[in-house]
Amino acid sequence: MLSVREREVLKLIAEGKSNKEAAEMLFISIRTVESHRASIMAKLNVKKSADLIKYAIQKGYI
Repeated sequence: MLSVREREVLKLIAEGKSNKEAAEMLFISIRTVESHRASIMAKLNVKKSADLIKYAIQKGYI
């Protein structure tokens, strides 16, 4: 359901990294991280970051 890059972004978000930190770690722009985050939230139909973290834990990403 999620792309490889979306899973990478989700993992970093769930670990508490900021968009800037995630961008630097993945060698992409902050805007790209924000786009991936929005895409993830739309695909999972969630509205809050806490729900993203919950999903990441359930899937074993963190």
